[in-house]
Amino acid sequence: MKKRYLYETHTHTKEGSACGLCTGEESARAHKEAGYTGVIITNHFFYGNTAVNRKLPWKDWVREFCKGYNLAKKEGDRIGLQVFFGWESCYRGTEFLVYGLDEEWLLAHPEIRDATIEEQYQLVKAHGGMVVQAHPFREAEYIPEIRLFPRYVDAVEVINAAHTNHGKKDYFNHEYNLRAITYAKEHNLPMTAGSDTHSTHLSGCGMAFERKLEDIHDFIRAVLNREPYELV
Repeated sequence: MKKRYLYETHTHTKEGSACGLCTGEESARAHKEAGYTGVIITNHFFYGNTAVNRKLPWKDWVREFCKGYNLAKKEGDRIGLQVFFGWESCYRGTEFLVYGLDEEWLLAHPEIRDATIEEQYQLVKAHGGMVVQAHPFREAEYIPEIRLFPRYVDAVEVINAAHTNHGKKDYFNHEYNLRAITYAKEHNLPMTAGSDTHSTHLSGCGMAFERKLEDIHDFIRAVLNREPYELV
C-alpha cells in the first residue's frame, strides 16, 4: 500500500481565534498524535472572530495574531510535524483561506486589513499566495447570505468536517459539502478539504498527498497544478 501524507488545511488556535479552544502547542501535538504530516494554522483575521484586540497598532496586532502559528511551529519542529501559516479572512460572513504569505508580509502590507474581496485576491496573487473560499454553502447565524466569488479565488474548500461532524450541530449538514463540490466542478476550480478544527478533538479530515510537501508554497503548487491528492 502506497504511503500517504496527510495535511490539515484549516485549523484554529485560541491565540488568534476567539472561538479557539487549544493553544498552538496543543494543536501541534494533537495533529502529530493523529498521524498528520503537517497542519496549516488558519486563525480568524482582523474582521473575523479574532482573539486579538483590534485597537492595537497594526504591527502589535500582527505579532499577537501570529502567536498561535509561532507556538505551533516551534512545537512542530520539536516533535516532527510540519506547520505552515495561513489565515481565514471574513467579509460579512463570507470567509476565505489565504495561504502562502507570512508574518513579515503582513507587517509590510497593512492594506490587506481593509482590502475588498477583489483587492485581497489581487494582493495575495501578486505576492505568490493562494485564496480559497472556505465552506461556501454553509448556513449559520453569522452568515447573512451565501455569496460566491469564482473570479476571486483559486480553489474551493469542498469538504469541511464541521458539516459532517455531529459535534458541530449548528453546521451539521453534509449537503453544504455536496453543493460545494458541484460548484467547484462547474467553475473548474481545484478542491480542498479541511477539518476547521478549534480544539484537540480532531476529525481526521484533510488532504492526503502521495509525497511529503516541502513548504506552504509547495502545497499551493500541488493544488493549483492539480497534483494527485485525496480529499479525506
